[in-house]
Amino acid sequence: MTSAQKAILSILAAMACILLAMVGYYGVQAYDYVAGQPLGPSLPTSAYTPLGLPPTWTASPASGFQPVQVATRLPSATPPVVTRCGGPPVMTLLAIGSDTRGSGYTYGLADVIRIVRVDFLTPRVTVLEVPRDMWVEIPEIEDNIGQDHEKLNQAYLYGNPGDGFGYWDDPSAGPGLLARTLDLNFGIKADHYVAVNMKTFVRIVDAVGGIDVTLSQTVDGRTEDNNSKSLIYQAGTHHLDGTRALALARVRTEGVFERADNQNMVLCALRKKLTGPATVSRIPQLIDSFKDSIQTDLSPASISQLACLGTQLPADNVSFVSFPQELFTGTRVYDPVFKKKLFIWDADFSILRQYVAQFSAGIWPLGGPALPQTGGASFCP
Repeated sequence: MTSAQKAILSILAAMACILLAMVGYYGVQAYDYVAGQPLGPSLPTSAYTPLGLPPTWTASPASGFQPVQVATRLPSATPPVVTRCGGPPVMTLLAIGSDTRGSGYTYGLADVIRIVRVDFLTPRVTVLEVPRDMWVEIPEIEDNIGQDHEKLNQAYLYGNPGDGFGYWDDPSAGPGLLARTLDLNFGIKADHYVAVNMKTFVRIVDAVGGIDVTLSQTVDGRTEDNNSKSLIYQAGTHHLDGTRALALARVRTEGVFERADNQNMVLCALRKKLTGPATVSRIPQLIDSFKDSIQTDLSPASISQLACLGTQLPADNVSFVSFPQELFTGTRVYDPVFKKKLFIWDADFSILRQYVAQFSAGIWPLGGPALPQTGGASFCP
């Protein structure tokens, strides 16, 4: 081989190395870009009052509530905060379980509404149940139905397109309108959303091989309309497929607060299954198979962060909390849209906002200043 040929080969080899490096670099950049893209439209920027209590706010002497100042900025000398799994310090998710009801409800009502606070520092996950039957102001609907109030669960339906609904134009649709409604009435601010209908929930449970729940006492979910023995869950441990898991989550023979407890128990069991070694490696495939059946603005990167954190969470660091039952009074209100009286939960929203402020700051239900009532909290076994 001549010197000229060797020189040419050297130049070609160098060019090939540069080309490979460029392909590798831009390939990584492209992957990071795709992984960081949300799987659906993001929630709109809130137009409402920032979460938290203003510095001049004072509680009434009878409320027993003492506000706290929560630091929002670290001192400049503080080292960078290192979080678990590369996630943000805190991520707040709006989780929706919708109930489709025949051909007139493609998306359905928000049958289950949960606010999930994910702390990537501690780590800890706290889930707040929001009762669906509160009479709330829903933005963007007055021009369509002639009034600006409806039940909270209607916001999700009214925001989604199809079936004559779609009462606002934002791409985030039903989840976005529900998020706006929660912010307007209670000061709840969500970073992201995940919405799953009941049929998809059944498929997810079946896809992971079912779940195991242990009941301390027998749960009898039979009603006048459905007297099936399959709705009786004896005390003890049960392996449930998707259909039976959904049926247990919907039992409310003792009231809606009991149903919330049943839902929390099922969610704990599903969380345990999803973070088990046999399932966690299949999460990308599960996401791909259900991506057309779930509304979410999470990105693949965010989902990976959540999955990673799930494998590191002690059971005691996953808690479910609800507003105190004493804050709610059942009553009825006439609804001109439906031309009948509807059952609603009446509550003082200003007190609920106090609970939300402490929940969002990560100090309720774990402690912190006293609230008018303590609220109920349970932990995953």
